[in-house]
Amino acid sequence: MSSQLMELQQTVQMSVMQNALNLNTSTAIELLQDLPQQVPTHPYKGSIIDISV
Repeated sequence: MSSQLMELQQTVQMSVMQNALNLNTSTAIELLQDLPQQVPTHPYKGSIIDISV
């Protein structure tokens, strides 16, 4: 009986942890999707030519 209770307790704990991880992951994905999509510009691309011979 005691071992069954411990197994049940462990199963419930794992389920709660899995649900918390899933919630955190979905929240992080939503935050990333809400960020404005910006393409970073190169600081000197197209304005400086660096040629080595």
